[in-house]
Amino acid sequence: MFIDLGLIDFKKGWDYQTSLFEKTLAIKKENRNLQSPQSPTENFLLFCEHPHVYTLGKSGKEHNLLLSVEELASVQAAFYHINRGGDITYHGPGQIVGYPIVDLENFFTDIHKYMRLLEEAVIQTVKEFDVVAGRIPGLTGVWVDPENESISRKICALGVKTSRWVTMHGFALNVNPDLSYFSHIVPCGINDKAVTSLQNEVGHPVDMTAVKDILKSKIAGLFEMNLIG
Repeated sequence: MFIDLGLIDFKKGWDYQTSLFEKTLAIKKENRNLQSPQSPTENFLLFCEHPHVYTLGKSGKEHNLLLSVEELASVQAAFYHINRGGDITYHGPGQIVGYPIVDLENFFTDIHKYMRLLEEAVIQTVKEFDVVAGRIPGLTGVWVDPENESISRKICALGVKTSRWVTMHGFALNVNPDLSYFSHIVPCGINDKAVTSLQNEVGHPVDMTAVKDILKSKIAGLFEMNLIG
């Protein structure tokens, strides 16, 4: 099922995806005690935007946030320690945040493949706007000019949590965000790479609805899923 939450407070979005995640885990736990028939698990793809917020993954370093509590308030940004992988990142208006809450046992049981397919969906989406992007070995996410590491810049960050093959958290694609907010962190803990956006690459604001429609279609196609909603 596809749900566009629109602009939503980060904590509210986190709580909502957590409720779906825990519901799916509960169904799987119940199924282990059943012979047959077993209850099917649902799969969700949430899109949203968040007000300005910095989130730090469980393996991240807090010194990668370059602002004090007082300075966070001055830029109207919140800060959360969260339970995904990865380091620190920024979410804000003009960025498509995607939260797939899926039971990978409905598709395949391979976290590496899951991450690469999310990246591929973004790579194919930005290509529709004549932006060539790809991967950098050893670095998660989607990068513009990935083959020239001296100028490569991240357009999409990824960070996920999984339990019993159920996923939560996901990716953040920079469409039209205020990129100055990235100057207040060491994005993803990488201090020698720039951050970019679709708007920055094409030279003008990009229609968010058009990007969402393409991205949703690319994810559905790559995962061979039928997204309702």
